[in-house]
Formats: sequence, structure tokens, C-alpha cells
Amino acid sequence: MKMYFSRSLFLLVLVVTLFSSCKKRRDGVDLIVARDQGTAEACFNDLKNIADEAFSGQLFLYRGAQDTLVHGCATVIRDTSANPKTIVVDFGSANCQCNDGKNRRGKINITYTGLYRDPGTIITLTPDQYFVNDHQLIGTKTVTNEGRNTNNNLWYSIVVNGQVVKPNNGGTITINSTRQREWTEGESTVLNWLDDVYLITGYGNGVASNGEAYTVAIVIPLRKEMSCYHFVSGSIRVLPGSRPERLIDFGAGTCDNSATITVNGTTYPVSLY
Repeated sequence: MKMYFSRSLFLLVLVVTLFSSCKKRRDGVDLIVARDQGTAEACFNDLKNIADEAFSGQLFLYRGAQDTLVHGCATVIRDTSANPKTIVVDFGSANCQCNDGKNRRGKINITYTGLYRDPGTIITLTPDQYFVNDHQLIGTKTVTNEGRNTNNNLWYSIVVNGQVVKPNNGGTITINSTRQREWTEGESTVLNWLDDVYLITGYGNGVASNGEAYTVAIVIPLRKEMSCYHFVSGSIRVLPGSRPERLIDFGAGTCDNSATITVNGTTYPVSLY
């Protein structure tokens, strides 16, 4: 079984984080809110990246090995006789630097009731004393195959309810998000995931470590082509507390690293990396 969207939310967060460091901050951008939103989304999306590789029984990016063989940071323990089936990814009790440069420790518990393509399948990711770069993750991320919509496309609901405890008494970030992902192209070519295309909608909210609430909403569906590292189109709205909204636009369909952010009628170009 293979899960997708390993970089989608990270890219969304990356552009928000880039915006938070923009030099043109005459509207009073709250850096803490933007950075905390980016941190929380990236941390919980990281769980998804790990699960993607763990389903195949190995963790190349995270210096793991197939099933219970120990090589480097993580072991992957699978139990296909359980109901629901389970996978435990164990990074150990001490920080270990993985191939992506991040330090991890603790466990990630994964349960799944069926295959990714099967309607009704529920995949749940739960961190267990799990830390990434000394940020502790608490809560759950759930992926549900909702079957086919009126377009006859498979679609998935993805819900995150969690917290990120920052190191060095830096406070706690709360994140709640709901996404809907429609598989619009490439489903029939099972062995070629590079032609897969998804449209992503949804919304979210949270509380930054300074106690300020914020909301996030996808305005125009984000188009994710698996052959492209970035979203190729779509837009999202970020509202940090009572401050002016920020509209992030990923373009009109070109695979590139460019986006724009509009605040109070002024548009700023940004690079995604």
C-alpha cells in the first residue's frame, strides 16, 4: 500500500513561512503566528512522509530497513494479523539524525483498515513520545478513503488534531485542520504514480505559542501534480488573529517555484525554495 501527498502540506506551509520572513512588513505581520503555523503543519506532514515509506516496510529516507531489521535510526514492525493492521516505526529513545537532516526519537503508531484505494479504508497516525528536532508531537492524523464522488473520482478526508510542544520552554502550538483530496487523474495507471493529479480543498485553525489564534482556508483548490514538486495552481487565505488576511496564489498551472502573496492590495512575489 502506498500513500501520497507527502509534500503537499509542507509546500503550503513553506510559502507561508517564507512570507513571514519577507522584508516588506508594513502591515505588521505576526512572525510568531506564521512560523508556528508552518512548524505545526510541517511536523504533522512529516508523519505522513514516514508512513508512506513504512507501508512498503522500509525507510530509505529515514535510515531504516525492511520490517524488523535494524539499520540506522528506525525499525519498522508490521502486524498484518491485527484488526486493524498496525505498523510501528521506532526511532529509539535517543535522538538520531536521519538522512533528511532531522533528529528524531520516539515512536509513530500507524493503523490501517485496508488498502489505500479501498473505499472505507481508515489510516490513523499517532505519535508516541515522538520528537522531531526536539519538538514533541501530540495528537492524531487520520486519512479516510471516502469512496467516489459525483465525478466518479476517489476522494479522501484528512483530519489533524494535535499539538506541537516547542523545545526550551518555547510554548505549545495547537493545530486543527480538515482537508479533502480528490484523485482527478492517473488512478488507472497503477504502476505510474507520476501521472497522478489531486485537487485539495479544506480549512484549518490553531493557536500559536504566544496564545494568538489563526485560521487558514483554501480559496481555490490546490492542484497537486505528482510529477511536480510544487502546487501548480490554487490559492489559500491565512488570517492571523485580527491582522489583515494574506492571499497566497500558486499560479495558473505552470510547474515552477513561483508564487505571490497579496496583503492589503499589495502583491509580493516569492520563491518556494
